[in-house]
Amino acid sequence: HEDIIRQQAADKGLDPALLAAMIYQESKFEDRTSSAGAKGLMQILPSTAQFIAHKSGGTAFELHDLGTPQINISYGSWYLRYLIDRYDGNVTLAVAAYNAGEHNVDIWVQRAGGDQDFDPASDIPFPETRHYVASVMDHRKQYREKYAAELGLD
Repeated sequence: HEDIIRQQAADKGLDPALLAAMIYQESKFEDRTSSAGAKGLMQILPSTAQFIAHKSGGTAFELHDLGTPQINISYGSWYLRYLIDRYDGNVTLAVAAYNAGEHNVDIWVQRAGGDQDFDPASDIPFPETRHYVASVMDHRKQYREKYAAELGLD
């Protein structure tokens, strides 16, 4: 799905290595449905997909469309861009919110005393989300190192 990742990253102003790392962490690049009902490569919940469709103008969207890699990555990258913007460019907070939800992250940031004082290792109380954020950031670094020339990152 390299072409879709590059295209969506460019379209949404995202780091393609971050987008690839998110997809890897969410689904290991396999189209699947989680026990919670999240669908596709970027594991998008139906309620989140409806929110994205409403906000992005996806008027013809249907839930089964999440099984299409182009649509799934487009929606997931739109949501990631939305979260990065919502958290003023703080990718760590956006990644945490992608996994645990905006409400939880807002509470954690408040408890930490603000986003400047937020430390994902100590301020994320959910072990799953702590691991998720660390893993995405590690895979992002690996993708940047491995594919820097291919992705135009060097």
